Amino acid sequence: MATTVKLHTGAQIPIVGLGTWKDGEEQFPLNCAGEVITDDTHFLETWEGMEELVDAGLVKAIGISNFNKEQIEAILNKPGLKHKPANNQVECHPYLTQEKLINYCHSQGISVTAYSPLGSPDRPWAKPEDPSLLEDPSIKAIAEKHSKTPAQILIRFHIQRNVIVIPKSITPARIQENFQVFDFELSEEEMKTILGFNRNWRVCPMQWGTKHKDYPFHAEF
Repeated sequence: MATTVKLHTGAQIPIVGLGTWKDGEEQFPLNCAGEVITDDTHFLETWEGMEELVDAGLVKAIGISNFNKEQIEAILNKPGLKHKPANNQVECHPYLTQEKLINYCHSQGISVTAYSPLGSPDRPWAKPEDPSLLEDPSIKAIAEKHSKTPAQILIRFHIQRNVIVIPKSITPARIQENFQVFDFELSEEEMKTILGFNRNWRVCPMQWGTKHKDYPFHAEF
C-alpha cells in the first residue's frame, strides 16, 4: 500500500503529513472593515518569482493553495512558463469533497493536498449549528466496523483518493494515531457513502477575502 505520492517533478512526498499552524501573530492583516489588505500584484508575477527559486536550486518544487480551475489554467497557459505547479493545497473533507477540482488537478499532473480533513473542530469561528464530521453518525458507524476512530476513517478516505492529507493535532497520542491508517481499507461502497456526504460546505470560507480580486471560491471549482 503506497505511503507516498510522486510529484511530476519526480520527488516523493508522504501521503499523510502533519498539519501545522503558527499562532500568536497576525496572519492576514485586515483593514478597518475587516477585509484583507491587498495590493495590485498579479499571482502570475508571484509565480515567476517562485520559479526563480527553483532555478536557483533553493526549492525542489513549487505549488499553489486554494486555486480554482481558472486560476490554475492561467498559470499553465502562461507564456514562458518554466515550472508548473506540483501541488494544489485546498480544504477537503466529506462535506466538501472537491471531486471536480481534484479530478482536474490530477488530469494536469498536479497533486492535491487536503487541509482541514477532519473539519477543523477546534476552529475559533465555529458556530453551534455547524456540522461535525467527527460526530457524524455514519462516519462513526464506519469507524466502529473497522475498529478505527472517526479521524482515521476521514484520513483513509483521502488516501484512497490519492490525495495527500495533513490532519492537525497537538496531542502526541492523536498524532501517532493519525498515521495508523495503512492497515485497513475502505470498501468501494463505503467510499461512495462518504462521497455522498458532500454539501459544498466550507470550514474556511475566508470571508475576509470575498472582495479580493483573486478570491477563488466564487467559481464552481
